[in-house]
Amino acid sequence: MAKTPPVSTYDVFFCDGYVWDLTFTGLPEMPRLGTEIFGSGFQMTPGASFYSAVAFHRLGLRAGWSVDIGNDPLSRFFLETAQQEGLDCSLIRIRDFPIFSVTTSLSFPHNRAFVTYANEPPSTPLMPLIEQYHPRLLLLSSLGSGLRSIEWLAAIRKAGTKIFLECQVHQTSLDNPDVIYALQSVDIFAPNEQEALELTGAADVEAALAKLAELTPLVVIKLGPLGAIAKVNGKVVHVPVLRVKVLDTTGAGDIFNTGFIYGYLGGEPIEKCLMYGNICGGLSTTGYGVRNAPTIAQVKGEMSHYAMK
Repeated sequence: MAKTPPVSTYDVFFCDGYVWDLTFTGLPEMPRLGTEIFGSGFQMTPGASFYSAVAFHRLGLRAGWSVDIGNDPLSRFFLETAQQEGLDCSLIRIRDFPIFSVTTSLSFPHNRAFVTYANEPPSTPLMPLIEQYHPRLLLLSSLGSGLRSIEWLAAIRKAGTKIFLECQVHQTSLDNPDVIYALQSVDIFAPNEQEALELTGAADVEAALAKLAELTPLVVIKLGPLGAIAKVNGKVVHVPVLRVKVLDTTGAGDIFNTGFIYGYLGGEPIEKCLMYGNICGGLSTTGYGVRNAPTIAQVKGEMSHYAMK
């Protein structure tokens, strides 16, 4: 008798931390040593994986977020914010010590710079969580997370869970055998343009896409104002950006991922997955942080307009 596959508790599972994003906008230039500049806008919101958690929730996906917070005021404020958003907080662990994670974002219309401090808690073993919750897809928010989880990657895929890997790592390349193994061990790899070029040493995006597609079945490269490009089964697909009035690009890549994953888990063709990603990422830039991450109704409403552009 065939073994019945386990029931998935979550559509998507991730276990990365959050940060407090201190976002400065309306800046005249990048600051220089010995000078002071003033912005015209400022927001403080939970960021990093909090963006993903909110965006998945608004798209109607069941998202399991395993995260540690501390006993400090910012951690308590984070928990209150997550509860107010209606997120599933059942996997949040409250530690008996402060956990500070703060990023200052200097945000310009089409790029930004960051300064971050974090005292991260000890990592939680990944495989027992996958075995317990059987998610349909595991989101690893950085290549660094993939390298730290390298011993589990093959077992996770064997258990039937798809793996989506972000990049967010610099000063590494395909010369590192562990990087090669990590990319061969996931289902989707989604760097941005700069990351793809640095990682591969390629002269252009098309060459970088070709190199990465030799390692990972589905590669998606986020091109910012030029949209996104992907390669799967030898086919290259490019979808242009959704035209919006950009206010803040912080978290747009994370929210792009959620839209793409929504389409992917729904069995949509890659072109439509890229459209979902561009819509989610694009609409998110019309507000600060995750404030304008869209609902699935908003995404589908925009899709008809997108198809006519």
